[in-house]
Amino acid sequence: MPLASEQPIIISRPDFERMLGFARAVHRLAANASYLDLLHAALPSAARFDPGCASMLMGYDFHLTADGPKLIEINNNAGGIYRRAGHWLAQQAELFDEPLEARLLSMFPETWRSIAIMDEAIREQYMYPEMLAYARLLEADGRTVWLCEPQEISGTAAGLSLEGKRIDAIYNRHTDFYLETEALAAVRQAYLAGSVALNPHPRSYALIGDKSRMVDWWRPGLLERCVGPEEVVLIREVTPETRLLAEMERDAVWSDRNAWMFKPSARHGGKGVVTGRSISRKRFDELDGATTVMQRFVPPSEVTIDGATFKLDVRLYMHGERLIALAGRVWRGQLTNFREPGSGWVSLAVHD
Repeated sequence: MPLASEQPIIISRPDFERMLGFARAVHRLAANASYLDLLHAALPSAARFDPGCASMLMGYDFHLTADGPKLIEINNNAGGIYRRAGHWLAQQAELFDEPLEARLLSMFPETWRSIAIMDEAIREQYMYPEMLAYARLLEADGRTVWLCEPQEISGTAAGLSLEGKRIDAIYNRHTDFYLETEALAAVRQAYLAGSVALNPHPRSYALIGDKSRMVDWWRPGLLERCVGPEEVVLIREVTPETRLLAEMERDAVWSDRNAWMFKPSARHGGKGVVTGRSISRKRFDELDGATTVMQRFVPPSEVTIDGATFKLDVRLYMHGERLIALAGRVWRGQLTNFREPGSGWVSLAVHD
């Protein structure tokens, strides 16, 4: 993975603690009985199945502003911790109770003896070197690990196998979060039957990662029916105002477009995201109101590295309420990418 700087970027302790508090509040919200009742009818069938475990490596992405951290999105299978040549991104030891490799391993239950790391066209993925690093880490712990694509897995609801050996669990890097494509039919059947573990899993995406949840958090009265006033304030202050385009007056939105970002609710990362400042009227008119969320534009913070100015966002990697790692991404351009020289991942350091 490209590294933007050998030196960590400093973030303030109040910002760090607010981001961490937000991530933990959202995780608790996903287990809240009132929240689950309100959302149940809207959940896809795969997400109604509760595997009874926290989703690993949930990535909470933030921009840092003068008004505190602001959530950009939550990723259900976040990558970016692996650096290169057998090294993981350096972490500030004082923030954790054990080394990064031990924290990563702790997410994979001991009962997972045979694990498939699965993604679409896995060997062509940008994060393939990181998936290899996970495989090596797990193999060193005595596990059997395959890196595979869905079509390499065979089986039924009774169980899955690969190369003639039964699979205990799948570390899921695929972005068909609800297991809806035909290629994942066997995985879906086995997962819902409880014959294979899958993590990250559809329920975590539906309750936390789906951008429609940010719309829900801004619906008047919804959070108030689930959590106390302090958590309502925390979630709404950190989450920029987010609305469903279909529920807004489109001509008024067009007039105020510079204040918004437009995002497909069910797409991963920056795919399909367009800023109101750059959208054409034709593209705006083509947006599907039912699947487009609009979020108040929050400019990223900026950082200077070797005399050059880059944009910065911050990612917290979580396993339930436990912080696993921190990382920063620096880039140039309108949306996060590493095409510009000097762009890449960077370690973060929390200072008072």
